[in-house]
Amino acid sequence: MPSSTAFTAVAARRTLGKPFVAEPAQPPPAAHPTASPTSPSNGTNKGKRDWPAPVRSYVQRSFAEENFLPGVNHQEMETKLKQVIGQSVEAGTLAVVDWDNLPLPQMMIQDERARKQSARLPSSPAQSNSFPTSTVRETNETNTKKRKSSDLERVDETGDGTAPWSQTDGRNAFENRISYADKRSRNDAGSEPGSSKSSHVLEGRKKRFEHTARRPSPTRPWRISTIRDISPQQPEGPIVGRCQDLEKKYFRLTSAPNPDTVRPLSVLEKTLDHLKRKWKKERNYFYICDQFKSLRQDLTVQRIKTGFTVNAYEIHARIALEKGDLSEYNQCQTQLRALYAQKLGGHPTEFLAYRILYFLHTSNRTDMNDVLADLTLPEKQDPAVRHALETRSALALGNYHRFFQLYLDTPNMGAYLMDMFVARERLSALSAICRAYKPDVKLRFVTEELGFESDDESARFLCDQGAQHFLEERDTGVHLVTGKASSFFEPALKAACARPDSKPVV
Repeated sequence: MPSSTAFTAVAARRTLGKPFVAEPAQPPPAAHPTASPTSPSNGTNKGKRDWPAPVRSYVQRSFAEENFLPGVNHQEMETKLKQVIGQSVEAGTLAVVDWDNLPLPQMMIQDERARKQSARLPSSPAQSNSFPTSTVRETNETNTKKRKSSDLERVDETGDGTAPWSQTDGRNAFENRISYADKRSRNDAGSEPGSSKSSHVLEGRKKRFEHTARRPSPTRPWRISTIRDISPQQPEGPIVGRCQDLEKKYFRLTSAPNPDTVRPLSVLEKTLDHLKRKWKKERNYFYICDQFKSLRQDLTVQRIKTGFTVNAYEIHARIALEKGDLSEYNQCQTQLRALYAQKLGGHPTEFLAYRILYFLHTSNRTDMNDVLADLTLPEKQDPAVRHALETRSALALGNYHRFFQLYLDTPNMGAYLMDMFVARERLSALSAICRAYKPDVKLRFVTEELGFESDDESARFLCDQGAQHFLEERDTGVHLVTGKASSFFEPALKAACARPDSKPVV
């Protein structure tokens, strides 16, 4: 029979903290059922968002090479562009914002940097040396070791900043035996509540923090403009202009439009007639382009979408096409597509043909396929559209003979667009002629096949390409020695196939 002891064994206490009490083990939480792949909350296939045409044009102009600014990289532009479009989507102003006249993301970034540099105020020493009370308190809490949440609460209640084990109330006889991890904890524990040094330091800190808390934060002189600031949307609806001036310079909107600086529809109609007469008389493109952009801006802020709007955009597009300004032409073409969709009149088939020729110029096969897929039977039967389609077919087949026949018989203003890439096609045709006809061909043959008006014009084109040493004058006339020039036109052809220039020709 085992002997029973007269006492119960208890483990010796080795710390000053509260004794540890083991908590009952909690049962493990029930596993949540895993959502099946077919669950609707597991992500559904979102459809492709149909962005408005002005927004797509705005994005294209943002990443165009001619609009790049030094010091603004691609990542900053993409972030700013997402911010601008996202704010517009959240505000519901996607269809209201004047995307044609809205500053590009790189311009917004550059303006913000300029405002920040010019309006930055020098900070005072008091501001630079003072910190909020919460920051100092969080720093002290982080640096102080072996404190518990209950101890910190008691420190806040006492308000004197002394740890509870440092209060000499006669109940803690082991205070002087405690070793501290850092100097700050030792100083705090060794100071008594009545110590003049501790009270003076705490009082000084308290006054400094209260002074900092009462000081109003300086107002920043700059403010980042958002899409809501530059949106022409008004709570009561579209504005009605009151300006009676026929001519007005174009300025980008940075705030809500002022009716006193916006011309009403009746004045805009007179302005359009005035600009047409002035263009025929003076032919000053930069002035006319600025005036048309101002006219288009007044139409946009007043939300005027009528046959007059279509007419204004068509006239501006034709003028830009005549001067080779593809940037302004693209802006007008983008707006015209949206206006034609509303059946407001105008000449949609004429500009559809221009659009096809423009894609031939830029070698944009993706957009070309989209246009061909959307063509209707009445549109295909239009003479201008049919001519553009035949031109595309001739280039696709490499039939330069048919291409230059179509070039000499272009309807409307399509010849201005074909002039932009006819030199490229002439180089391609010359390369094919040099490979097919050897040892030489007459210059007259080149003139007729490549759509030149005279032999002098064809000879001048060859000299401009540096091929004058391949021309030989004989008894039967001037000949092009194709045997020697078979590979000469290849480098010039590659250079001509580079990205086209969209700057206006003055």
